[in-house]
Amino acid sequence: MQKSFWEVGHKPTLFSAFFYFDLSFMVWVMLGPLAVQIAADLQLNPAQKGLMVATPVLTGALLRIVMGVLVDQLKPKKAGLIGQVIVIGALLTAWLHGIHTYQQALLLGMFLGFAGAAFAVALPLASRWYPPEHQGTALGIAGAGNSGTALAALFAPGLAVAFGWNNVFGLALIPLVLALLVYVTMAKDAPDTPAPKSLSQYLAVLKDKDAWWFMFFYSVTFGGFVGMASSLTIYFHDQYGLDAVHAGYFTAACVFAGSLVRPIGGWLADRIGGIRSLSTMYVLAAVFLFILSFGMASQSLGLLVVVLAMAALGMGNGAVFQLVPQRFRKEIGVMTGLVGMAGGVGGFYLASSLGYSKQVTGSYQVGLTIFAGLAILALIGLSRVKNRWRTTWGAATVTSAKI
Repeated sequence: MQKSFWEVGHKPTLFSAFFYFDLSFMVWVMLGPLAVQIAADLQLNPAQKGLMVATPVLTGALLRIVMGVLVDQLKPKKAGLIGQVIVIGALLTAWLHGIHTYQQALLLGMFLGFAGAAFAVALPLASRWYPPEHQGTALGIAGAGNSGTALAALFAPGLAVAFGWNNVFGLALIPLVLALLVYVTMAKDAPDTPAPKSLSQYLAVLKDKDAWWFMFFYSVTFGGFVGMASSLTIYFHDQYGLDAVHAGYFTAACVFAGSLVRPIGGWLADRIGGIRSLSTMYVLAAVFLFILSFGMASQSLGLLVVVLAMAALGMGNGAVFQLVPQRFRKEIGVMTGLVGMAGGVGGFYLASSLGYSKQVTGSYQVGLTIFAGLAILALIGLSRVKNRWRTTWGAATVTSAKI
């Protein structure tokens, strides 16, 4: 490495990308920490609760493709401005008019998907400022905005008790407007932004089998992370009888673990290689999710196992995005959208399947066991492609990054 990480790039943009991403994720999963109170008032069953918290995840996944295209067409900064204004408008409407039915909760969840689509903006915004050997660290820092999900779990249930859960939507506008101001004043598009691509060029990316591999890998790491983050307040409430506030505290601890280690996952991938790092994370995630599926007898032990699972998934997120810019640097905007979409789909599947598992079987075991199996399938897939990757685009003669 010719220069250290802190000697390259654009730090104001990196910070604003993180801050925008962080608060966007906070509101993206907001229905999860509020689900206990919302479900009590709207009289929702477990399957409805699962679908309600999963809806923002799914719409956020689909909108990541749209935002990925906008990033390439309008540049990241302008695309991010559009998304932030839509989310602020949706929360303002919900606060002023109220959420009175299950259908209205689902509709709000659809609009909150634009917050989840911030992923497709924040990562390219930061990535384009940094050379290949620092991609894992830069995207790990920007991607640590996942920690916003912990902010929602930490504060939303308590604020709902104090002011009513509908007023939490209005209170969320305060930090969102602050993030918008920071973004407007500090974020800057990189000077070497690629030229916009035609629709056929976007579709051409999907003809590359590596794109599908990355989508699958991220559907497990990020899908597991956001699916659990959306569902943990309900899980701790149902499994251990915790009230909404204390269940939120438990959720926040788990999400912080998964978020704060994402930069470590990127940094580790830069040092030992993304493939080796990601393989290890899949093994750990599968083991801890499988253990969790049996239901821990004590809430302390349950919390520990969830924290370890979330940490493995969080580090896996950082490892995946150490690899993606190496393979698709010129298509990073659309690839971030596609890979991010796949991650959101994985999160939707996990969150909704946990609700249906509880509804049908009375426990979460089936949903957790199946997702642990998906982590093993991802490990097998990674072992199949690693030799080809290391001898083609990941060869030492092609890139200075470790693959």
